[in-house]
Order: sequence, then structure tokens, then C-alpha cells
Amino acid sequence: MTDSRDRTGPPPPPAPGPRSPTVSVVVPARDDAAHLARCLRLIAAQTRPPDEIVVVDNASGDSTPEVARAAGARVVLEPRPGIPAAAATGYDAAHGDVVVRCDADTVPGPEWIAGLLAALESCPDAVAVAGPGRFRDLPPGTGRLLSELYMGLYVLSTASALGHPPLFGTNMAMRRSWWLEVRDRVHRHDPELHDDLDLSFRLAPGRRILYRPGLTVGMSPRALRAGRPAVRRLARAVRTLRVNWAEERPRERWQARLGHRAGRSGA
Repeated sequence: MTDSRDRTGPPPPPAPGPRSPTVSVVVPARDDAAHLARCLRLIAAQTRPPDEIVVVDNASGDSTPEVARAAGARVVLEPRPGIPAAAATGYDAAHGDVVVRCDADTVPGPEWIAGLLAALESCPDAVAVAGPGRFRDLPPGTGRLLSELYMGLYVLSTASALGHPPLFGTNMAMRRSWWLEVRDRVHRHDPELHDDLDLSFRLAPGRRILYRPGLTVGMSPRALRAGRPAVRRLARAVRTLRVNWAEERPRERWQARLGHRAGRSGA
């Protein structure tokens, strides 16, 4: 008698889909334990939790490293003072496919990481994405107005110098592969630079930095302090521009980028 049963066996399992990128969050911190504790709680509550959190202890004299370890973060020491060194050390230490960056006083909403990832996935030629910050602990109308003025001035002024949108260290993500390409060209040993703007200058023609106004996080109004802090921030901005313009002038950057776009459109 012929056995009519199906001998083909069970159907093969479905082909695996594309692997979801792993995510590292890097937080440079110096003597900011109280803000850091809140920031790490909010990162842990993300709808898309990170695969690791790297807190860079920039020679703190308070309980910053203990707070980080208690929250499950990996602590990396950077004894050289300054955010450029601390941020670069954190990026070097990160293992994720995507490196998310914020400050110790950043206050992200629960969809923050998911939103940054979605923006990168929507644009294959984008190497990084940034969003704005909104000042907290100010009267509602005043806080919104000052936030829009502060961020608008930053984005417009730096984009004119860069030829593209800038990164914003309070709220950004980048592909780790891009960091590995450019990390030897950032000015990590100069503490009197704005590290996010300096990193923005490393963008080559044909690559993109996205700026998404809807990806907002809360930030401290410390950036609005007048007097010596304001003078120092302005001096750092001028120094960052001068250092990078010595390597490539704004006109050269714009010409290179416009030429590349024209070449692509005519291909």
C-alpha cells in the first residue's frame, strides 16, 4: 500500500528580519549627581530602553560615579577636564550600533530613544540626528519663548557656518560607524570648545545630519545664566568656529556640499 502521508516535513521557519540596532546612551557628567539620578531614572523608563548606559565621570568631587553605578550604568573615568574629552571618551567606550548622547540635566520623555532611532532609520544616508531642548522650571509662556529663541538662534547661526544642521549635545544620536570614521579628527583635547559643534564640522559632503524639531527634551535653564558663564559660552563658540574655519572656510563647505548635490541630481 502506498503511504500517502506528506513526507516533506514541517515548513521552514520564516527568514529572520533585519536586526534591530543596539543602543548606547552616553552621559558626560561632572559634579552633577542630583540631576544625573533623575536623568538615569527617565532613561530606564524609555519605551525602547538602551542596551547600555555609559556615564563619563569627568573627575567629579561629588557622588556622581556612585549614583551612576547604583542606576546600573557603566562608569568610565575621564580625568582631563572639559566636555570635549569626556564626550569623546564616552563615544569611544560605547558598544551600541547607535550612540545616543545627552547631558546629566537632560529630561527626556518616554519616547525619546524610540524617536531618535526612527529618525535615523527613515534616512539611510543620515549619520546623526538631533532635536531641540526646552527650558524647564520657568513660567510656561516665558519658558517656551526663551527655548524657541535659544534653539532657533543656535540652529540658524551654526547651520550658516556648517552648511547643514548642527548636532546638539543635550539631545542627539549618531551611528557608531560614523564616530569611528571621524573620532581622530575631533578636537577632544581642547576644553574651550563646544564639542557638539566641533563634531558637526566633521560631516563630509554626501552625509546628513537630521534636525527634528519634534524630538524635544527638557533641559536646565542654566544655559541662560548671564555674566561670566555667558561670556565663556560665547568665547567657546567663537573658538570652535575659528579652529574649524582654519581647516575649512564656510564658503568652501557650502561649495563642496552644493557641488555634491548638483552632481547627484545630474547623475
